[in-house]
Amino acid sequence: MTNTWILTTNEHVTNLVDTAKAIGGTATVIAVAPTAPSIAGVDRVIHVPTADNVPAEAYAGVVAGLLAEAAGDVILAANRPAERSFAGAAAAALALPVIVGATNVSATGAEVARYGGLTNETVSFNGAVLVLEGGAPADADGPAAETHEATPMGASVVSVQPASSGPANLAAARRIVACGRGFKTEDDLAIAQGLADALGAEMACSRPLAEGTAWMSKDRYIGVSGMHVSPDIYVALGISGQVQHTSGMADTKIVVAVNNDANAPIFQIADYGIVGDIYEVVPALTAALS
Repeated sequence: MTNTWILTTNEHVTNLVDTAKAIGGTATVIAVAPTAPSIAGVDRVIHVPTADNVPAEAYAGVVAGLLAEAAGDVILAANRPAERSFAGAAAAALALPVIVGATNVSATGAEVARYGGLTNETVSFNGAVLVLEGGAPADADGPAAETHEATPMGASVVSVQPASSGPANLAAARRIVACGRGFKTEDDLAIAQGLADALGAEMACSRPLAEGTAWMSKDRYIGVSGMHVSPDIYVALGISGQVQHTSGMADTKIVVAVNNDANAPIFQIADYGIVGDIYEVVPALTAALS
């Protein structure tokens, strides 16, 4: 029977726990964090306490050591910076493949989006490391954590520069308002923020606004090389709808699009489309929801 391991630095692992349940077998969490999280739905939690001013990434070798006998198991890592370092260390130590963006994971294989989401590939494996979106916080009535004290690699945090906005957890968001190149200035994003507030939604963006203009942080970029989300409602504002973006939100239940180009590809996948100027349409939508 295949065992499943979940690598994380916090309790935002509901999607990984659900995946482990679908795989079957035992599920063990390795949590690298200052304090032990309580995670329901798993069989075991191993807590690796982090020292002050030591980044979680410095414990990647420790995590790989705990997985020394897991070559034939399925290892799930949350799609976050520290967890990706754990995934890399585990894959290198166990000579396992790393699979990113998989769906329908089983004990012996998974479906993986290819070519920007244009097609799915079925891959088979005997043990693998999969990087998936962590999801919402898990319920807190899980098994008592077992403490594993360990010495990290020689790395320390010497300074901290706060981000201009809080970290996004788009994988857990049920409603998302996404902004594209239809916005003329960074200040104009306040129009979209007003709609997001009215909807109780998270803000997101297409790649140009994260990596081109840097108007929004990279953890809010949705696309083939960014975040992959599956909200109930996705509102695309000024986004043309190229496959590089839509592959990241293809599993959305309801898509609402606002664009001044009636031929924009986004309208081909939208459930509700408005052809118009976002500077006029969005405030009107916000007012109607207020």
